[in-house]
Amino acid sequence: MWILRTLESEPDPLTFRMAAGAIKTIGRAQGVDFVLDAALVSRVHCRLEAGDADIQVVDLSSTNGTFVNDKRIERARAVIGDRVRVGRVELTIAQD
Repeated sequence: MWILRTLESEPDPLTFRMAAGAIKTIGRAQGVDFVLDAALVSRVHCRLEAGDADIQVVDLSSTNGTFVNDKRIERARAVIGDRVRVGRVELTIAQD
């Protein structure tokens, strides 16, 4: 099980869980899987594809970009300890 969470020090910390094989979207729209109602987040911002060994992060033509470890990406591999930034929200990847 993959876990993506914001810092505990955030006013409203978030935790998202994904099983291997899951494909989830992140954004502000009601139809996405993980809703982030935050500044600079597009309605449908990015897609996460969970594998056994990593998560593929795919930007969906977002206005402000998707970042993995502070590098703007179109598609990137993320593993335990990596940071995914969507707008001003930073999610750290862990595994349960």
